[in-house]
Amino acid sequence: MKKRVVITGMGALTPVGNTLAETWDNLVKGTSGVATVTSFDPSALSTHIAAQIKNFKPEEHFDLKEGRKLDAYTQYAIVASREAIKDAGIGGGAMDGKRVGVITGVGIGGIYTFDEECFKYHEQGPRRISPFFIPKMIGNIAAAHIAIENGFKGVNFNVMSACASANHAIGTAFRYIQYGDADIIVCGGAEAAVTPLAIGGFCAMRALSTRNDEPTKASRPFDAGRDGFVMSEGAAFLILEELEHAKARGARIYAELAGYGATDDAFHITAPTEDGAGSTDAMRAALADAGLQPEEIQYVNAHGTSTQLNDKGETLSLKSCFGPHAYKLKINSTKSMVGHMLGAAAAIEAIVCVKSIQTGILHPTINLENPDPDCDLDYVPQVAQNCEVKAALSNSLGFGGHNAAIVIKKYS
Repeated sequence: MKKRVVITGMGALTPVGNTLAETWDNLVKGTSGVATVTSFDPSALSTHIAAQIKNFKPEEHFDLKEGRKLDAYTQYAIVASREAIKDAGIGGGAMDGKRVGVITGVGIGGIYTFDEECFKYHEQGPRRISPFFIPKMIGNIAAAHIAIENGFKGVNFNVMSACASANHAIGTAFRYIQYGDADIIVCGGAEAAVTPLAIGGFCAMRALSTRNDEPTKASRPFDAGRDGFVMSEGAAFLILEELEHAKARGARIYAELAGYGATDDAFHITAPTEDGAGSTDAMRAALADAGLQPEEIQYVNAHGTSTQLNDKGETLSLKSCFGPHAYKLKINSTKSMVGHMLGAAAAIEAIVCVKSIQTGILHPTINLENPDPDCDLDYVPQVAQNCEVKAALSNSLGFGGHNAAIVIKKYS
């Protein structure tokens, strides 16, 4: 029989908080992390705004020599994973390292480093390329650093499936533990892609909001005035653990990861199908895996990007999956406040599901002032609400038609 999997630790570094506690407090308050870009001059681009990490000082977390060898996305991953590992009490050689794994999700990876080294190559020639260029840039390197720092010798790799990456990482970790291949897996996502090249690329696609004069109002999922998503950065990690292993060591159990489903639209590189069928199938698969009926879900953390196609299509998908029960669901979008963390987005959204189960609080979808008539469900607009959550579903969709859904429920 498949083993049960529980969540025993969490950590986050986001545009609204440098710890999970600070992040959750600001999400409940409805605080936006979006502002004018400060890491470079964005004036040449159509979009001047992003949701960036604030007051992050690498020297407080890494010595100077070590920090220079790490891209920003890896720094964020290490810091958030340290919080989760400490929260779960699994660091410091306390575990059998061969039974502990790391699976990360990232959408782009070390593009800060890529930008820098390309500039040096073109301006100064190949002799100026850093010997750390490749190991700083590649998408798997955060998982490797987390393992090296903690002596975790189990399964270790990275999942790259655009904005669904972290949900695929969490779901894959779930499967490894279910089938007995690991006792504990550190899983989640990280991203640091607020760079001229990355934002310029999304601007060229006309995917980003250009509400430059009102940054805090730019990310407005399900609102009729939405005009694109807001780029973001950060990291979030969960500790997944086999239930009996967690009980044996007296671990604090936050919630149970109960189901996982993944599909592809097989339709278009950047656009979902009009009826959201791929997402519907992923949600249905996650519910079936969890052994739950649609009516047993109280809350959905939506992908909710604030783009025209996603929000309308996801609403249709929710109606297809949940039927009449869709109108009884509480739904929100974490991206309304933290922006779109790309490969890390699903990880913070999974943590939000756990916190909502724990606290009975649903954070608001801010900036939902004039609902799109095609988006007519309950998206918890503007202010937080109290709601007993026994089971939640988190939905993530990525370029390439990738869909991934997970079900998290109250542990009993």
